[in-house]
Amino acid sequence: MNNKAVIGLGTNMGHKIENIQNAVRAIGHLPNTEILAASHVYETDPVGFADQDVFLNAAVNIQTKLSPMALLGACLGIEAAFGRERSQKDGPRIIDLDLLLYGCVKSESFELTLPHPRILKRAFVMVPLLDLFPGGRAPGLYFGPHLKEVGCEGVRKIDLEITV
Repeated sequence: MNNKAVIGLGTNMGHKIENIQNAVRAIGHLPNTEILAASHVYETDPVGFADQDVFLNAAVNIQTKLSPMALLGACLGIEAAFGRERSQKDGPRIIDLDLLLYGCVKSESFELTLPHPRILKRAFVMVPLLDLFPGGRAPGLYFGPHLKEVGCEGVRKIDLEITV
């Protein structure tokens, strides 16, 4: 059975544009997975730990036969292949892949919470989502009003489109 899911991407180390493009390609090569659409790329100020370089953030809408846990495992595998190290909360990272949405699935476990628990608190997640779901309504999530509450300060669209 095909399910639609959304993966958020972020990077603030190394060749950031290449990191985003290569991560999208890697997602597109996952078994039984197809990229349906990609957001624009946004430059965003760090959240949490502020003493680090700015991030590039984006999101992709995919169709997959992978289960939510298999998709999460695949995202973690892509991060590991890029050399991602988890040494500091909210710290610098070469690539960060977050499973934001998986159809209308709602779950809460130690390993995976869906929808991602911080979507509605982070403009750097909601602004790319708005590219994918212009009405502010994604499967299982209505985020439009929350973007107004959070605001878009610190999120800047850059002249780069993700090639899928």
